[in-house]
Amino acid sequence: MKHLLIFLSLGLSLRADTPTLLFSDDFSRDEATPGKEDIGNGWTSNSAWRAKGHQQVDHIDGVMHVTKHAEADHGVAIFHNVEFQDGIVELKFKLGEGDDLGVDFVDRELKTVHAGHLCMARVTNKAVTLTDSKTGGMNNEIRERREKGDKSPELAALLKTKTKTFKLDLKPNEWHTMHITVEGDKMSVKIDGQDTGSFSSEGIAHPTKRMITLAVNKSADVDDVKVSKLK
Repeated sequence: MKHLLIFLSLGLSLRADTPTLLFSDDFSRDEATPGKEDIGNGWTSNSAWRAKGHQQVDHIDGVMHVTKHAEADHGVAIFHNVEFQDGIVELKFKLGEGDDLGVDFVDRELKTVHAGHLCMARVTNKAVTLTDSKTGGMNNEIRERREKGDKSPELAALLKTKTKTFKLDLKPNEWHTMHITVEGDKMSVKIDGQDTGSFSSEGIAHPTKRMITLAVNKSADVDDVKVSKLK
């Protein structure tokens, strides 16, 4: 007990959720075959079935360049398996006018939601949006209602509670940093080291995040990705 009191008197923490680095990538490599998508280091993408096999992810000068191909029928999705309940994702990004980048937390073993989508932080130069996908738009029952054209005020009101947007004013075509923390039912984001916003919703607390997905609807540059586990 004496040692515990000394420990606490020094302002030190006994928290068990000190971040443990699970994965990092600085993309300082080239593809084995120029012009052929080969992300490496455990990453895969949807280019094979969404972009007819065309390259959408390229390593240039130690940076991941992502560009949706003209023949693609879906935004670019870049996957990496990594498992935790609570965790942190950090990365650098650069967006042009009209670009966006999503960091999606996924559990494909969960069958009540489309493609295992749990929650997401999506950033543009103008805003960052935090979304509970599990109990919101990616829930299978809700998604089916929307696909059938359900525009009821009740459904619209429900979906409104599943997302929150915070304004930004970032300079396009410049590097910025994003730090996302998922802890319990809360997702918090820092942009360039500044607290940008947080959002709490039940779906965020899903106990098994098994994958992260980088989602790009147009183009984006990404570098220095780090994923750490809190729980």
